[in-house]
Amino acid sequence: MRAVVAHRRPRAHAERDDLAHARPGRRRTVAELTVLVLAVGSVVALRRRGASSAGDLLVSAAPVLVGLIAALVLVRLYPLPLRWAARPAARGRGVVGFLSLARAGRSSTVGVALPLLALLLALTTAAFGGSVLAGVSDARDRAALLATGADARIAGPGEVTPLPAGVAGAVRKVAGVRAVTAVRIERTAELTSGGAGAKEGLTLIGVEPASYARLARQTGLGAFPADVLKPKGAEGAGTGGVRTGGVLNAVASPGLAERLGRAPRRITSLAGDITVRIAAVRSRTPAAPGADFLLVDAAGLTHSDPTTLLATGAALDAPALRTAVRGAGKGLTVTLRGEERAALSDAPLQAGAERIYTTAALAGAGYAVLALLLSLLRSAPERAALLARLRTMGLTPRQGRRLLSLDALPQALLAASGGMLAGWATVRLLAPGIDLERLALATAAGRVPVIGASLRTDVWSLLLPAAGTVLLAWAVAVAQAWWAGRRTSITELRTGGMR
Repeated sequence: MRAVVAHRRPRAHAERDDLAHARPGRRRTVAELTVLVLAVGSVVALRRRGASSAGDLLVSAAPVLVGLIAALVLVRLYPLPLRWAARPAARGRGVVGFLSLARAGRSSTVGVALPLLALLLALTTAAFGGSVLAGVSDARDRAALLATGADARIAGPGEVTPLPAGVAGAVRKVAGVRAVTAVRIERTAELTSGGAGAKEGLTLIGVEPASYARLARQTGLGAFPADVLKPKGAEGAGTGGVRTGGVLNAVASPGLAERLGRAPRRITSLAGDITVRIAAVRSRTPAAPGADFLLVDAAGLTHSDPTTLLATGAALDAPALRTAVRGAGKGLTVTLRGEERAALSDAPLQAGAERIYTTAALAGAGYAVLALLLSLLRSAPERAALLARLRTMGLTPRQGRRLLSLDALPQALLAASGGMLAGWATVRLLAPGIDLERLALATAAGRVPVIGASLRTDVWSLLLPAAGTVLLAWAVAVAQAWWAGRRTSITELRTGGMR
């Protein structure tokens, strides 16, 4: 009876097992929902507990599970873009585009689903590993900049002794130096508070407004208009008015601005006693990136001799710079941003972890290439036989080469676009639970301000593996088209062939 029911209608052939007509079964749906639940749980656990939980396999598997979910979604949605693209192609006069899209839609479910799963997992792994490495590199660059404030920092012991007169000129003559900004730093300045003459410490920085504002803009550390520090109105009519007791405009850090308020306040320091009014608030500044600071125009200080030089330049000659500084004065120190950056990468544990992520990114890209090659090689005989049949129906050699060249592109393009979206989504979902500071700044404890190192999407880690996948698929298809063009149709359509 079961046989009769199963064959109540005559069938010329078995049911088509392709993506256009395949319907997911119950077991597959249950398996996909199980993976979805695991992925959601891993993402929630990572965002709540962070990535520092040792031995938590669910948290560790979060990137792979997110990539797997993205791959399963793409496999389900795979026929839709093919149908949308095939409709205008069917109305066109050419047959090559329509045939390539129709073949992609009628590929077997297993023959497409497994390569897509492998490709998306590999591309997601490569994107996540590359984003981690990019985040580590950015954090170290930022930490090195915060440690120096510029590409080079020249100062005396403790930055309290005024520099010799010829140092700035000597530094400007060094090859690679683009600009030199002189500042006076007073770390022992005090704010007079109300009540029994109590005083609070702060860092007072005297600068030349134009050059220092340019430096802050170039480094991205608290940029501000130079006019903010320039006095206005009768109080600041000329430098002399400022020196005789006028109120100086100041740029302050958020904490210090809250303590000072908007009213004029009296500041005492070795550079002279001044009265300041907060004109702008910035979280960081090149001269003192990690301290509560107060920026004023150096022209308003009684003693404005610089104690520190901040030099910028894309390719500073470090030996020549140190030689010039030694020749200009004794006891001066030179701190280079590049050397600070290199020192942050010396820890063996962090270097090993970085190599692991590098290997993961390269392995992901390699597995993507391998999955693509195996998929193309598996379907190569079928494509060659199809080309031979179409030649017997009048397909020209040129059209045959174009057909084989385009045949592999739909799957590669969808895999590449899906891989980029999956990688982007993985980084966005997992970024709140991942702090890269331990990996990036382990050797910087106590040397640089705490900046935090969060995971961010690296565009190149998304684009390069995806673009490489598409280019490789196209190159293999072109090579196969060239090779198939040298073989005759009789060779491909031999009697008894299994293709």
